[in-house]
Amino acid sequence: MYTLRQNRWMAVLIGVLLVCFSAICLLIQNEQASKLQYNSSSNLNPFDSIPLGKTQVAAVKAQNIQNTQQSSQLRLPLGIENANNINLWKNKPEAIFIESLPAKSPQAKAKLEDKQLNAKPKAAKVKVSEQKELNPQLTPPKKLFFSRTKLLSPSEQEKSTWQYNVSAEDVLLLQKIVMAEAEGEPYQGKIAVANVVLNRLRSANFPNTIKEVIYQKHQFSPVANGRFDRVKPSEDCIHAVNEALNGKKAVTDDTYYFLSLKLAEDLTVHHTRTFEKQIGNHSFYK
Repeated sequence: MYTLRQNRWMAVLIGVLLVCFSAICLLIQNEQASKLQYNSSSNLNPFDSIPLGKTQVAAVKAQNIQNTQQSSQLRLPLGIENANNINLWKNKPEAIFIESLPAKSPQAKAKLEDKQLNAKPKAAKVKVSEQKELNPQLTPPKKLFFSRTKLLSPSEQEKSTWQYNVSAEDVLLLQKIVMAEAEGEPYQGKIAVANVVLNRLRSANFPNTIKEVIYQKHQFSPVANGRFDRVKPSEDCIHAVNEALNGKKAVTDDTYYFLSLKLAEDLTVHHTRTFEKQIGNHSFYK
């Protein structure tokens, strides 16, 4: 007691320490109680916010343990049963729905047949090539009629001084030379090439048959380079030859030459003959 009286500040310090220790213990106890109450209340209805006592907390905790054990017994491993169930779900065939068309009644069928019978037929579209084949004036003639200066039409045969019998070979050769020389040229240019061959046939300065005119040396370059033998006449070339044989003319009857100034290597004709007209890439000369 004497010591305490002499050192009063020591007693005060010890009292403060005891108070602090007791306060800390109370705080720890309250915190544990609040945690236990929160855990138990989380398993209850969220609308039940009534604080629980110790006995109620213990009962709730026991119930939670029992529910956990039961759920663990019912829970299946994901890697076995669940995986199989997922695979079965993925491999499940999709249902195919086929929409059946409603069967037409006899009355509807009768109405449809009446519409089909009464419908106006659409006008058939006739291609240009078909129109050409149907035109009798565009078939190759059996004979050609010439005067001294020009090719005559069949209606002018009385004025002719010379007749030429046209064979199927002559027609084919004429179609092939037009194709070889004027494949990429305008239609009038194709007729003009056929006119040049027929003008040479009429002239005394050239051979007397279409074959000999076409195969004459140094006259038509496709014959010399072999292109003439490889080509297949197009519809335009066939039609142009038929028109030329029936008297259609794109150049005058005294036109005997033509060349392309862009491709020709020998320009003798260009410098020595009289220019007639230009059709496409071809220049025609008398």
